[in-house]
Amino acid sequence: MRIAIITESFLPDVNGVAHSVVRVAEHLVSQGHEPLVIAPTPSMTNRRIVPATDYPVVRIPSFPMLGYKDFRLGLPVPRIAEALDAHQPDVVHLASPFFLGGRGSVLAVQRDLPTVAVYQTDVAAYARHYKLGWGETTAWKWIRTIHNAADRTLAPSTASAEALIAHGVSRVWLWRRGVDVERFRPGHRSELVRHTLAPNGELIVGYVGRLAVEKRVDLLARTSRLPGVKVVIVGDGPARKELEKAVPDALFLGARHGEQLARLYASMDIFAHTGPYETFGQTVQEAMASGLPVVAPAVGGPVDLVKPDVTGVLVPPCDESALADAVAGLVADDERRTEFGRAARAAVARRSWAAIGDELLGHYAAVVTGRGVPAPVRLAA
Repeated sequence: MRIAIITESFLPDVNGVAHSVVRVAEHLVSQGHEPLVIAPTPSMTNRRIVPATDYPVVRIPSFPMLGYKDFRLGLPVPRIAEALDAHQPDVVHLASPFFLGGRGSVLAVQRDLPTVAVYQTDVAAYARHYKLGWGETTAWKWIRTIHNAADRTLAPSTASAEALIAHGVSRVWLWRRGVDVERFRPGHRSELVRHTLAPNGELIVGYVGRLAVEKRVDLLARTSRLPGVKVVIVGDGPARKELEKAVPDALFLGARHGEQLARLYASMDIFAHTGPYETFGQTVQEAMASGLPVVAPAVGGPVDLVKPDVTGVLVPPCDESALADAVAGLVADDERRTEFGRAARAAVARRSWAAIGDELLGHYAAVVTGRGVPAPVRLAA
């Protein structure tokens, strides 16, 4: 098949949307398919080197998102239509569609192209936290318009699927994300890294992710004051300066990638996730693959990933005390912490990107061959 992937974010951006698009495109190429990626032009301040790809990438002029200048919004320029017409896709894949994806949706409908829309970002939460002019209600109206124009919407978790259905989106299926279980594994644990991060022998409680207001990393302040604990925060973003003041006892490492990130994960003792608006929670899954017990809010994507009292602890969202108490409980119980970590690794061991990619190909085939056949609104396992 020839697939056009229209994405709101791509390399060199570091986020769940960009990462999953890269892994999907790599899998398509490995299986003999021909993907094209259409993505916004990156920010001039984003200095990361973009590696060469085995598939074409068309860049669209973009402008910075209000409140987060390094995140770019693609403009609805003629180049999008030109790229689609040149590629002649069998199916259009809209990755977290809103701005650029919204235009892609219109063009796909005009050309009668089968379309799969992948829901990955809680844009309504962004509208609320960043106080964007169009507001949460308008955001959901636009999400509903885009996704109902697609032949199929893929949601990453039961919570996000239920939210889509509750807001009037039809034809919703569940499609989770893969994890690189070879890169992220307990065997990367490093005593040198541990000593560097926690020279006094503290247990390391880690957070990995974008540092933005809606991620609520400030909730780690109380945890960072627990005796015998060192909070290590990996990532960067527009809220970093404010967070360094809010959580002064934590160690901020900035963004890390590749094998260095894998060693950091494996060298932690507990993973603490704070964001209450995650549609999936890829860093939770990477932490589990690294053999870490997870403490996360009992809302959104983590509800599907963390099994209470088996792989970690779920706490009420935005509850700083509950988060700290859950971490303290794991700190005090070496055996429980070890058991949770082993169970976490086992829980994600078969969620390879190859398996997830094959599942996506099944969705592509379904919309290409089954157009015109009414599909029930359902959550597929």
